[in-house]
Amino acid sequence: MFSRTAMLWQRCGKGRIQPEVAAKIEQAYKTISNSNSKSLVKKHLTKETYEKLKDITTPMGSTLLDCIQSGAANLDSGVGLYAPDADAYTVFHELFNPLIAEYHSFKNSKHPPSCWGDPVAFSNIDPSNKYIISTRVRTGRSIKDYPFAAKMTEDDYKELEQKISMAVNSFQGELQGTYYPLKLLVPTEQQKLVDDHYLFKEGDRFLTAAKICRFWPTGRGIFYNPSKTFIVWINEEDHMRIISMQKGGDIMAVYKRLKEGAEYLETCMEFAHNDKYGYLTSCPTNIGTAIRASVHISLPHLAANRTKLEEIAGRYNLQVRGTEGEHTESVDNVYDISNKRRLGLTEFMAIKEMSDGIRELIKHEESGDE
Repeated sequence: MFSRTAMLWQRCGKGRIQPEVAAKIEQAYKTISNSNSKSLVKKHLTKETYEKLKDITTPMGSTLLDCIQSGAANLDSGVGLYAPDADAYTVFHELFNPLIAEYHSFKNSKHPPSCWGDPVAFSNIDPSNKYIISTRVRTGRSIKDYPFAAKMTEDDYKELEQKISMAVNSFQGELQGTYYPLKLLVPTEQQKLVDDHYLFKEGDRFLTAAKICRFWPTGRGIFYNPSKTFIVWINEEDHMRIISMQKGGDIMAVYKRLKEGAEYLETCMEFAHNDKYGYLTSCPTNIGTAIRASVHISLPHLAANRTKLEEIAGRYNLQVRGTEGEHTESVDNVYDISNKRRLGLTEFMAIKEMSDGIRELIKHEESGDE
């Protein structure tokens, strides 16, 4: 459920907005509202909503500015809204609720209980390795009672790194591996991990504008097993990104590994969660299951008809991105295609939605259907 403290705080309109912060909030609102931005924050930050929210804060002291500053700095944002802490979803619900409902096609009163199901229900959807280059499934987690990245102090980063690294270093079996703090990785090692799509990198302008990249590289790092099929990022955009990946299209193996890792970590620490929105993360696109299941897939025929590609993907609530992910272009007709919905469905349902959609895309690619 939503934090009772946050609900009382929001109803009472608590907040001590300093004049200089109030001026920045007003300027950010004007920048967004007077722009031609197509972002969801532009659509849902109405004058009425702005007036309700401009003078309040969360119990941790987050303001409307913390939520919208990235959208104001990047008017080409698709969403443009970040949560600086878990209570922002409650305190600023007049903005978050309609935006979340639209992005996730979420019409329910609450997110369903977590259900990973049986990974055996899935299989290798491209056993000939003709189309799918790699499969990757990840989920995000935030540790309860800590602010999210936009409001974390340097000490928060250090403390969370210590807590999480102790947990991941206790994995056994296939998941067992080693944690590497970012500040101890030599530049060549770090760049190799980035180039091979194992490690995040600094400098994303959307995250930077949201104040998510402060104190870099303090408190950041990567854990991985020897085969690099199981990875945990610490303090990138969220406190944790838990990732399972491998070459080819064996969704069952990838999903099984992620399920085991996520369930184990839940025994080690308590995550930010509520009944309405499930697991809470910095970006409202990642709440709910926080599952993003994706493939790198070669679709030369469909690439020639991007409208058809997008239309088929849309039927299954899939998102088509460039080869290097969000805000990039396709290279050699290879796309990053993933489930768009993370909220209002279980983990198992999210994987099934992606699996069914990719099967349909492969069918159209093989048939040459226009």
